[in-house]
Amino acid sequence: MRFITANLNGVRSAASKGFFEWLDRQRADAVGVQELKAQADVVEDKFRRCDRLDGHFHYAEKKGYSGVGLYTAEAPSDVVTGLELPEFDQEGRWVEKRFDKPGRKLSLISVYFPSGSSGEERQAVKYRFLDAIYPHLLALKAEREFILVADVNIAHKEIDLKNWRGNQKNSGFLPEERAWMTRLLDEGGLVDVFRTLNDRAEQYTWWSNRGNARANNVGWRLDYHLATPGLAALARAESIYTGELFSDHAPLTIDYDFKL
Repeated sequence: MRFITANLNGVRSAASKGFFEWLDRQRADAVGVQELKAQADVVEDKFRRCDRLDGHFHYAEKKGYSGVGLYTAEAPSDVVTGLELPEFDQEGRWVEKRFDKPGRKLSLISVYFPSGSSGEERQAVKYRFLDAIYPHLLALKAEREFILVADVNIAHKEIDLKNWRGNQKNSGFLPEERAWMTRLLDEGGLVDVFRTLNDRAEQYTWWSNRGNARANNVGWRLDYHLATPGLAALARAESIYTGELFSDHAPLTIDYDFKL
């Protein structure tokens, strides 16, 4: 199963830059997208299907903001949108497809974590989101296997961004955020799948639009596959696609040795 995650920074913008033509060539079985920046009237009309993939979406109430989608070739047994937490559900941050069969409970999930880079108010929202989603993920893990793809808006370790020394007081690399990620992986028992396959430095998925950051590969690894251990162990190959610029993020692909 090939599973791709991509923060589009606007589905219309990414489409105009060739994202969906690229996606058609990838033979993906599942694709999680974040930051649609569009509502149902646009997405359902123009972007509901992609090649053989059918999409489900969670929209923000605010126009041109947030929103997530999950495309799959297989039809799900159920679809869950939102976390039943109004503060975050109004921002369109969670879409989950369940592929349950006798003897198996399995979910694929696309999530967009809040960014705190615009100031203290949004950083506080980010911390509230982290506090809320942690027990939710543990409860989910207790009942089913899952792979969650997301723009987490956190670079976990020093290896995960170019200028780590200069960013220790900046949102995305704050000690509290990094500690949350460590707790999720250690105590929570989830797996950062990419790092099971690739332990090299300079593996980034996001670059600032300022200062020629992308040309100089001054980036951050903000996009993740987070999986329960059983599914994480089936990961076989990873790739970050930087050949074309669809967004300020790059698509991250991981191939797993199982089928839905």
